[in-house]
Amino acid sequence: MRVLAVDPGTKRVGLAVSDPLGITANPIDSLAAEPGTTLAERIAAVARRREAEKVVVGLPRRMDGSEGPEAAAARRLADDIRRATRLPVSLYDERLTSAAAERALLEGGVGRARRRRLSDQVAAAMILRSFLDSEGARRGR
Repeated sequence: MRVLAVDPGTKRVGLAVSDPLGITANPIDSLAAEPGTTLAERIAAVARRREAEKVVVGLPRRMDGSEGPEAAAARRLADDIRRATRLPVSLYDERLTSAAAERALLEGGVGRARRRRLSDQVAAAMILRSFLDSEGARRGR
């Protein structure tokens, strides 16, 4: 099953997609977060183009596990995506993925401007990779 991952942000929203077997996680794009009124539809268009059968939205929890306004916004976005795509939408804990993506790009020698463009996509791929791993473990892979 092909899965689309969404890393929500206030400026950019990172996207990643799995292969049809749900094994690999590939960063694909970033969308402008604004205008927020069209964001779910723009994500739905990507889901259709990529033939996604499920969407995973990163849920930004605090380090203590609590949720703040960013998590509430992610939950609203997930609901909007569910309505726009009519696909199953899951929320998945994304703590530290943005920092890990930035670190990976830094270690890869990616320059500042390119890092800014890629970090959201890489974070989405990290969310997706973790989600796919957890789903595989649940299915006994």
